[in-house]
Amino acid sequence: MRVHFIAAIVVLLAVLFLKVTPLEFALLALSILSVLCAEMFNTAVEAVVDLVSPGYHPLAKIAKDTAAGAVLIAACGAAIMGYLILAKYVMPRYGEVLAMFGSASDMGTVVSILIVVIIVVIVKGATGTGTPLHGGIPSGHAAVAFSIATAVSLNTSNPLISLLSLSLAVMVSHSRLLMKIHTMREVIVGVCIGAGVTLLVLLLFKLYA
Repeated sequence: MRVHFIAAIVVLLAVLFLKVTPLEFALLALSILSVLCAEMFNTAVEAVVDLVSPGYHPLAKIAKDTAAGAVLIAACGAAIMGYLILAKYVMPRYGEVLAMFGSASDMGTVVSILIVVIIVVIVKGATGTGTPLHGGIPSGHAAVAFSIATAVSLNTSNPLISLLSLSLAVMVSHSRLLMKIHTMREVIVGVCIGAGVTLLVLLLFKLYA
């Protein structure tokens, strides 16, 4: 619910600045409410199942998985609705931001990713945490994923491709948390190194090319 509320606040704030039509606002509001309601029903089902069946039972698992699936479907529907309504407002502006940086060179892309990998290994060695390929600070997977996503964004200058690349990078980073290989701080440091170093290197290549 906390994640859903944060997402709802972000969308509602964006709506105020983008000045959507009353109909579009109503559709977005209904989408947000449907996700929140689905999450509340999911919580209610989980509470009832835990009350009736404290131990493991296959039917209890089906009930919980189905309720969670309903939340996922509602969230997907809200995401589609949000994209269809907000894309015409957000995408052109995001495209202008990407165009400001210009297209990155192939050599700059390769060099930036290699530098990110080197920095990750150096930082892990300096902090004495994890191994080059597992655990420790920063998250190497998050760093490389966001390095690639940043490079793709600047190479294509296409808002949709950029957002999809960043979404994949977020999922890679989130998987490190789900697998309990990294903490949130380690992932965030990796994200900052990956995106920040890549952006800096590509800008330098653009300036001195």
